[in-house]
Amino acid sequence: MRAEPICPRCFGPLHAPSVWSSAWRCGLHGDVLPLQPPRKPSRASLLGLRQAARVPIWLQWPLPAGWLVTGFAEAGDERSGARATVVALSGPSVTHGPADLLIVAEEPGVGLGAGLAGLDGPDPGEGFDKGPSHAKVMIRGHPTPLWFVDGATDRAAYAGEALGDWLWLIAWPAEVGCLIALDELTLRDLCDTDQDLDLPYGAFSPRLPGAYD
Repeated sequence: MRAEPICPRCFGPLHAPSVWSSAWRCGLHGDVLPLQPPRKPSRASLLGLRQAARVPIWLQWPLPAGWLVTGFAEAGDERSGARATVVALSGPSVTHGPADLLIVAEEPGVGLGAGLAGLDGPDPGEGFDKGPSHAKVMIRGHPTPLWFVDGATDRAAYAGEALGDWLWLIAWPAEVGCLIALDELTLRDLCDTDQDLDLPYGAFSPRLPGAYD
């Protein structure tokens, strides 16, 4: 597993803060919030992320049969806190083989969700939410619309807004996206004090950048 922060948009190396600047800097994208090394799937990792999080930590709950929590990630540093969070889930695909889902909450402009979706820009882009939504998730009893985002072809990505932050659901392989579109998933914020769930943990997700570096 990698030990150094990387760019949340291109997952490339960063220049660390110096006496001239307190920011982490990517040679391609300028000043960014650093994507920290991923956290292993465990209760201790979740508790650490909860302490750092400045945005929700969304989890689909209940999990589909056979699915497990397979890691966490965040963008930010000790000064800023975690301004983007990722929960990784893995389980059986709708066709054959394994499937993976990343659920991302982030402040506008961080770019982590877009990077994981395979987009060039930091956000879903202008006009992505024009027209009827392609999916909905339930958050605190209210339907939250999501729109399909045309990113990398090997995955399905949906984006929307929840509680003032971007919400992304990114699934591999692409056909797993039908679960997002057809099922009205329920998301819970693991930062809430009443969400101390008994989560099932599995092996590290291969979709978290740096999990197997």
